[in-house]
Amino acid sequence: MQAIPDTLCYLNGAYSSLRDAKVSVLDRGFIFGDGVYEVVPVYGLKLFRFDEHMARLNRSLGKLRIASPHTSDQWIERCRKLMHALAEQTGAQDQLVYIQVTRGVAPRDHVMPRDITPTVFMMSSVMKPPGPEQRHAGVACVTARDFRWERGDIKSISLLGNVMARQLSADHGAAETILFRDGFLTEAAACNVWVIHEGAVLGPPKSEHVLEGIRYELIRELCEETGIAFNLRPIA
Repeated sequence: MQAIPDTLCYLNGAYSSLRDAKVSVLDRGFIFGDGVYEVVPVYGLKLFRFDEHMARLNRSLGKLRIASPHTSDQWIERCRKLMHALAEQTGAQDQLVYIQVTRGVAPRDHVMPRDITPTVFMMSSVMKPPGPEQRHAGVACVTARDFRWERGDIKSISLLGNVMARQLSADHGAAETILFRDGFLTEAAACNVWVIHEGAVLGPPKSEHVLEGIRYELIRELCEETGIAFNLRPIA
């Protein structure tokens, strides 16, 4: 059994140890996976592209008809409190701030209930970047048919398909599972996938089958600055 770290977290308006945080068994996130999440990287105790992450969180919430429970200023205040607490405890300057919003607590019923309060959970963890050897030599991956649901554009907490896909690579000692739908690249179990071909950076087009990573726009900007061709198109 893995020990739960004794780090600070945020749950529904209060801060506590991660070990002590509890939610109702009737929370729709627990019952249905009815919620969304975001992960905001932190580099040198600076939030990475925070506005873009909040925009994606709000897009996902809107698609599930969940009103955003906090303003941008409230989100950033909570993120900073958690990341500074973890830095003080562990010394980690590079982190991942996890944000989860579920529809809230209600009697079990598939229909979306109205007028319930969303459940908000946040925590930060130490980032584990790839090591020098991985950066130099790369990593092994496997491929599989994209058998997940059709709405990959929603950053949903319902990640069973992604868990099953990622386990395929773990079973073979690989780092990731690259997924194809009808013969064309979508993404990996937990990553976007980019292809370097004939000096150009290629990626699959934005669609309901692909979660638009925050680095979509960043990579486009970097390619423009350096004169590298950037093209989103179907990749067989």
